[in-house]
Amino acid sequence: MARGKPGSSAATPTTGPTQGAVGQRIVSSAHLVSPHSAEMSEFEFGLIVAGNAFYRWIVHCMSAAGLKDLTALDVLVLHHVTHRARDKRLADIAFIMNVEDTHLINYSLKKLQGLGVVVSSKNGKEVTYGPTEEGKAFVTRYREIREGCLINALKADDALNHDIGELARLLRVLSGIYDQAARSAASL
Repeated sequence: MARGKPGSSAATPTTGPTQGAVGQRIVSSAHLVSPHSAEMSEFEFGLIVAGNAFYRWIVHCMSAAGLKDLTALDVLVLHHVTHRARDKRLADIAFIMNVEDTHLINYSLKKLQGLGVVVSSKNGKEVTYGPTEEGKAFVTRYREIREGCLINALKADDALNHDIGELARLLRVLSGIYDQAARSAASL
């Protein structure tokens, strides 16, 4: 693989395995591009950009719904405790969201409780969390805003909706590959 001068920008070469449709692949870290899968570097950059755009979107959408000053994780935790109208345990929330550090989920739950949108209940030693009526109202308003601002943009293109479904399947597969790679790296 061709290398730039020390201190030069991290552009990828225009020939070989990293060549894209316009001559260069769009990656965040050219030094990680592998001749065996330059596509993975492109995917990772897309994931970084899409992930940050998604987090920004959910924070702004919830703010527009009237619940301000939340982090993306706070918004996701609120949605998850509202999911299927069943109270959830801290460990279950962390597991489903694939968050290893349960203290991050716990911090969000405490914040959401302080805002009056999540409530905890204790049954023996087990503590579960669910939305309050106010929390449900914010989630309902979020859904309305999501329909108007995001989902309406997809209505005109059934092929795009199909592609999104396929992408969701691929992301689930890749999350398993990343989890296995993380376990492998942790054992080194």
